[in-house]
Amino acid sequence: MSDRAGIVYSTAQGRMCPACGEPVARCVCRQRQAGEVPEGDGIVRVSRETKGRKGKGVTLIAGVPVDENRLRSLAKDLKRKCGAGGTVKDRIIEIQGDHRDLLVEELTKQGYTVKRVGG
Repeated sequence: MSDRAGIVYSTAQGRMCPACGEPVARCVCRQRQAGEVPEGDGIVRVSRETKGRKGKGVTLIAGVPVDENRLRSLAKDLKRKCGAGGTVKDRIIEIQGDHRDLLVEELTKQGYTVKRVGG
């Protein structure tokens, strides 16, 4: 880490990366993170949550052992299969509505070890 790590913006360089301290255009830490697959126990967990969503339920899929691009592609396919909207946040796929049974079945067909978590 360089001595400029505390700088958020520089008139000479523009926006600075908070992790490596380099200008965002030359950031080295984000390039390394893009293709990495995070380590985990290999179990995909499917759960339902309503917290912070005004009572609206979403199905959460966590622990999928793939890179970021494949995760977004998988989310797109699963949303299409459920006929619902959704997003990917912090490596967790969120799909609107309660589709746990369908998603567990679909992910098992794709070869993942799936565990249904919660009620």
